[in-house]
Amino acid sequence: MQNMQLMNDLRRIDLNLLVILDALLSEQHVTRAAERLHLSQPAVSHALARLRDLLGDALLVRQGSSLVPTARALELAMPLAEALAQVQALLEPNRFDPASAKRTFRVAMSDYSAAIFLPGLVRTLRREAPGIDLQIIQASREGMLDGVLNGDIDLAAGVFPDMPAELRSTPLFEEHYVCLVDRDSLPENGVLDLPTYLARPHVLLEMRGSGTPEIERALTAIRERRHVAISLPHWGVAPQLIQGTDLVLTVSSRGLLNIDHERLLAVPPPFHIPSFAFVLAWHSRRGGDPALQWLNGQVQGVLSERG
Repeated sequence: MQNMQLMNDLRRIDLNLLVILDALLSEQHVTRAAERLHLSQPAVSHALARLRDLLGDALLVRQGSSLVPTARALELAMPLAEALAQVQALLEPNRFDPASAKRTFRVAMSDYSAAIFLPGLVRTLRREAPGIDLQIIQASREGMLDGVLNGDIDLAAGVFPDMPAELRSTPLFEEHYVCLVDRDSLPENGVLDLPTYLARPHVLLEMRGSGTPEIERALTAIRERRHVAISLPHWGVAPQLIQGTDLVLTVSSRGLLNIDHERLLAVPPPFHIPSFAFVLAWHSRRGGDPALQWLNGQVQGVLSERG
């Protein structure tokens, strides 16, 4: 009943105003919304004034340099986005020409994800869709999902075991964990056993406290804990911290494609850590967006080429 009332309210407003309101709710900034829509800032400000008058609500209130949505605006955001997606699907059913398209996609990924498929994806875009721009965003798992939910992020690449019901995902590949150690630090048999693993200090890769819960859960299952000596969010530099030390780095195997194999060695963990799915996630309301699904397919194609 509430959603029906919201949709009735929206029917009183012309489509151009709805598009502007959607951009304002997403960008929370008049200038950025104007740039996104290729409109002037005064035109967007005037549209916001009309929207406030029509809906009887401030919709966005200034807080510092940003505009913060009111409770009413937050109520409108979901049905508005769904309505616009349905209109777009009706007007342009399954039509998307990558060669002529002009669009910016906001894609969330870690530098692990970027190393795996971003160079290949960029080459594909420059060759087949030069008008498609990418804005790469780095965040924790929770931050990525929140961004997709509120419309700030179009696609998120990562590991999301607790996917909200509103989101959809495409599996990209199955991944497993390995332990990276300095070759000279292992015993003569070259085996990293559990006592040695537990006795050594560890490097933990985490972004804003998200950590790697799969590893900690696996250790908890065998009633053990590890000592984390270094915690950092940078995948690229982490392997370099292992060389010449007794540190252990337990990470996804594909993150170690370019290590120094003469000095470093990747070995299986001495306890069971379940493998996991690496996916692309997007909001269900964007399921009818042919451009977004095309981009999804390009990521899959790049990974297929890499094997």
